[in-house]
This record gives sequence, structure tokens and C-alpha cells, in this order.
Amino acid sequence: MKPIYKTVQLASSIHWVGVEDWQSRLFDSLIPLPYGTSYNSYLVVGQEKVALIDTVHAGFTDEWLNKIISKAAPGKIDYLVMNHGEPDHGGSISRIMAEAPDIKLVLTEKGAPIAKKFYGVGDERTMVVKDGDTIDLGGKTLRFIEAPWVHWPETMFTFVPEDRVLFSCDFFGTHLASDLLFDDEVGELVVVQAKRYFADIMMPLIAMAGKALEKAKACDPLIIGPSHGPVWRNPGRIFSAYDKWINGPLLKKAVIIHVSMYGATARLAEVITKSISAEGVEAVPYNLVNADTSHIAGDLLDCSVIVFGAPTVTGNVHPVGSFGLILLKYLRPRTKKVALFSSYGWSGGAMTQMKAQVDALGFETIGTLEVQGPPSEEEIDQAIQLGKQIAGNILGK
Repeated sequence: MKPIYKTVQLASSIHWVGVEDWQSRLFDSLIPLPYGTSYNSYLVVGQEKVALIDTVHAGFTDEWLNKIISKAAPGKIDYLVMNHGEPDHGGSISRIMAEAPDIKLVLTEKGAPIAKKFYGVGDERTMVVKDGDTIDLGGKTLRFIEAPWVHWPETMFTFVPEDRVLFSCDFFGTHLASDLLFDDEVGELVVVQAKRYFADIMMPLIAMAGKALEKAKACDPLIIGPSHGPVWRNPGRIFSAYDKWINGPLLKKAVIIHVSMYGATARLAEVITKSISAEGVEAVPYNLVNADTSHIAGDLLDCSVIVFGAPTVTGNVHPVGSFGLILLKYLRPRTKKVALFSSYGWSGGAMTQMKAQVDALGFETIGTLEVQGPPSEEEIDQAIQLGKQIAGNILGK
């Protein structure tokens, strides 16, 4: 039986030729993928020239090439656009360059050394473009828009003005494998997963994300084709969400992140969480031992206060707690307010270290609580008061 390769038309002579990755459950050895992911690639066929926008993960090269062949012979492709050089998008560059010996790799100036190092593409086979440059395919134009640091320095967007299709690579992406290609077909799940994706990938560079969002809006696209997840044929939907995540007010929400050994820190976390909630403020608790890190990131994106707790282990922050502090350093949440709690056995130390680390990250500590061993009734009352203090800070009391 001849293999069947699905492609989808986005506009006249513009086709999705990407692949769905249903099996992967972890991205970059860090981000959980409960719904898998996809690697989107697009074929733009002009009257005179043909361009391919991004490639796919190397594990899917053969499937991807067969999809391309169903629409155009690789040897007839004139340009391969590298919007972003990371291997999940560029992993098949070397193969298509071999299949199409006359193809030119289109990239930004900062993309050229990446293409050379990762994929062995020399300067003689590259075409460096800058913001506003165009390529005429005959009835179709590729306009390039530099969007550095969303999330690598060489990132750019590619826009086809005749059809108002914007290819945005990781920006507006979603880790979500689906046989339904368009956002309105997938339903509300796509926005939920887009928030997790944004928090994991874009939140650490939120200032640059804001600039990229304005560039994307200025294109006034009818369709946005990211490199992961569904294609947006309702751009206003994801524009509105990104506006909220980048510029919107922080929510009346506290995120309580903790790790515990013998239950003392966990008991404080439980009491503080309930106390915050009782004051009418959303309280979202996470145990670092079993929490999905991208769920934590999603809630850190728009919370007003981070409440962090970890016990002392031989004079230091519990190692899992240290990982949580590293997450805060990496993700750079918008809020700069934190409350800390800790417990210890024979000697403290974690609280001092946690305070020093959050101070170094630019956080304002609005409250602390440290106990020895199981918390007493008096210390439980102190945890209740800390919860009320946190809620009052959020509510402006």
C-alpha cells in the first residue's frame, strides 16, 4: 500500500507540510508534553519560485520530505527560510540542502553562524536578510521581520502580504499534537496550552516578546502559522492572550511552591494556602516533588505573589527547593513580590539562603516564617497570619 501523507492548504499555493509528534512526553528534558507536540513547516509556491518555511525535527525527516514531494519536487525549491535555528525546527536542514543542491538558506546575520555550526551550511549557500527585506516568488512575496530573542537571537518572522499569512516560528506556538490543524477546530484547549508554552519559552524574555507582538500585529495577518501546534486563523484570539500575558495586570493570585521532608513544611504550606484563599484571593499550591513545571510556569506568569517554602538539609536549602529557586531565576516572573517559609530539625540555614537568593533576583520579601520541627499551635497561627498578610498585600489592604 502506498503511504498516505497529509498536507493542508492554508491559502492559495501555501501548504502546511509539517508533522505531528504524538509520542514525545518531554521537551528539552524539562517541559512536559501531555499532548505531544508538532513541528510545522510550510511550502509557498509562487509563479516563478518556490520557498519552504522551516524544517522539522530530524526524527521526522523522511515523512516531511514525502509531504513536500507530494506538492513540489525538492530540486524545484529555490529557498529554505530558517526563521529560527534550533534543532526542533532546523533538524532537517542538512537533508533538504542535500536533496536540493541549488537551494539557498535564507536567514538573519545572527543565523548564519548557527546554520554553519549546527548544520554545516557554508556562506556560499546562505542568503542573509534583514528587517524589511523581501523575496519575490512571482505573485507571492516573502517579507522578513527580525524578531530577536523570541527566543534565540537569530529569530525572524516571514510574512506573505498577498495572502496576509505570517509564519512566526516559536512565537504564538503551542505544544499540542492534533489531527485538527486550525485553532478554532481544536477549541479552548489550544489557548490553555499556548499559555503554558508562552510561560515556559517566552516569559524569561518578556520585554522582547512585547516588541515582537507589536511587529506581528502591524502585519495585520489573517493567518498565523507557528512552528509548534495549531495554525491560528483567528489571530485576534492569540493576540489578545499575548497582550494579557505580556502587558495585562497581574491577577489576585498567589502561587505557593514548596517541598517538604517530614511534613512540617507541607503543613505550613497547607495552612498558608487556606488562609490566603479564605481572604478571597486565589491560592494555587504546588509540591515541587510531583508538580508539572510548566503548570507552575503558567501560574507564575500572572500571579501577584510567590510564596516559597523549603526545609533545611544539613545547613542548606533542600536540593529540590534549590531547583525551584533556579526555576524562578530562569523564568523571571513579572511579579517581584515573594513570601518565604521554612522548617528545620537541629539547625536552620535554608531561610537565610532563600532570602539571599530572592534578594539577588530582585524580589521584595513581604513576609517570612521559620519553624523548628512540627509547627506548634502558636506557629500555625503565625502561618495563618502570614497568609492574611499576603492576601492583604494583593488586595491592597
